[in-house]
Amino acid sequence: MSEDLPKEALKTVIGVLCASATTPGGFDAQADRWREEALKTALLARTSAKRLRGQLLAHADEKTLAALAADGTVTVTDMPAILRHRRVWAGLISALARHPSQVEEAIALLPRLPEHEVEQVVRDWNPDRYTRGKGAAAAPPVPPELFDAVLEACLAPLAAYLLHPEAEEYWEAVSAFSKDWSLDLGGRAGWAMLARCPQRWAQLATHPVFVTAVQHLLLDQAATQALDDARLRTADPDGEELPADPASALSEELLLACLPALCLPELADLPNPQVTARRTLHHIANRVRNNPRLVGLAADQLHAAADALVSRGHLLSWSDKQEGDYEFDGRVLRLAGDLALLSANPDHLAGVCAQLARLAQPAVVSPTPNRTLIRVLDNVDPDHDRPARLLERHCEHRRVQALATLAANPHTPRTVVADVLNGLRPAELAWIAEKAGGPDWFLAAAAAVPVPEEEDDGVVRLRDDDELGKHPHPAAVLQSWLDSPATGEVFSRSEVYRAVVKSRYRTLEHLRQIPADEVLARHEPEVALKILLDHCGRSTGRWEALAVAMAFDYDDEKITFGQLLDSLDSAPAKAQTP
Repeated sequence: MSEDLPKEALKTVIGVLCASATTPGGFDAQADRWREEALKTALLARTSAKRLRGQLLAHADEKTLAALAADGTVTVTDMPAILRHRRVWAGLISALARHPSQVEEAIALLPRLPEHEVEQVVRDWNPDRYTRGKGAAAAPPVPPELFDAVLEACLAPLAAYLLHPEAEEYWEAVSAFSKDWSLDLGGRAGWAMLARCPQRWAQLATHPVFVTAVQHLLLDQAATQALDDARLRTADPDGEELPADPASALSEELLLACLPALCLPELADLPNPQVTARRTLHHIANRVRNNPRLVGLAADQLHAAADALVSRGHLLSWSDKQEGDYEFDGRVLRLAGDLALLSANPDHLAGVCAQLARLAQPAVVSPTPNRTLIRVLDNVDPDHDRPARLLERHCEHRRVQALATLAANPHTPRTVVADVLNGLRPAELAWIAEKAGGPDWFLAAAAAVPVPEEEDDGVVRLRDDDELGKHPHPAAVLQSWLDSPATGEVFSRSEVYRAVVKSRYRTLEHLRQIPADEVLARHEPEVALKILLDHCGRSTGRWEALAVAMAFDYDDEKITFGQLLDSLDSAPAKAQTP
């Protein structure tokens, strides 16, 4: 853009530049890019008339406007023209605040940002931090008053929620597993801002407005952030090793200052206590796991909170597992771990021990040896088939692991723990001997439980046909695999079905019990083909019914192979092909 261009020509040039850039073939992208460059480099700097500047500003994109605001070409006086065509964005506020005379006006724009974008004003303060050329000037520091304004704006939503906590809209419609709203103390943006000023935590933990929000965020996030930072440092080839016991992110003074928020008193009266009490208890336990010194600093407070939550939520009232409730075992196991950490009530600890005892007995599958794998790998664990190892591999050791955690609580009645030990599977007792820690009395009590040699240890050991042939009733062995509780677990179930379908000792009765999709598509489909050929024969009706079932029913409804065959028999009779 020529510097000799007279002022009188600006109006005409601006009108041309703001017109659509077209060619006989349509939109001219190259001309449009040239126009944007002209806007950025010359015309706005030479134009003071509001109407002409408004024309130019309406045709600039956000990146261009932010760059112009950062270098001072666009100022707060241009905001009315900009806001007529677009909303406020974080980059524009950051760019305006680079100039000390505009910081106050930039702060005044913060309420016009969506809540989730406010923190970006500070996060994107230096957009060129990764691309700045060597020798280029660094961005100035964030003005303290802007930082404080963004910090307060990010803490405000959590502080407001804690004053009047309530269920989210449509809360009753979501499943029990998803009802986690009471513990989603959010504040991601609030924590992002707090993490930038650890030197102010002690002051902010007693702030007259944001005290509760800050305390909750520090208890929930500070230790996790410190551990993540330490791991990042160890990931650096030149970084330090992660210490075995990393220093706490919060000093004892800060922990004491945060005790009023420790047990989430603001959420004590939320609706549906069967859900919220369980979630609140787990949230408190996680805070203690992140900050172990709280056990000594707030023992009485933690014990009282655990008692109140168990009572209010009726957490020890047993209800049988419902079909499709895949979180049932997890809820019991989490409750056991949480009470083991927080409770000093023998009755409550005994009650959760009883719940552990009522969980389904663990059952796992030891697959048939893979000769190819054994031949290729020379480091295959020779003890991979040990019950304790199998339990852990299938995550079926969690029940006995929770019992060991409860036994470590001195308030747990030993007689109750001993009763649970007497009902464990041999594989679980083996896991205690090999893997579990805990007090000596617990290990001794587990070792003293008699285990008859003939008792089922809960491990279904799949065997190849060579070994099955040595058994007097190999078909009965296959049936025992299908009847095992281990078929309730997804991966184990698939292992069992594959072993049965592949065995030469299988019968049609075995196959009829297996889901149709396992027989037809996943394992040895030629076996199913022969059975279907024999079953349908020359019946047109059966073949047509099979076509319909293959298109819809057998996979969508998860019917068994036997149900599929029976459905073909009920097809309308049709004349057979001669």
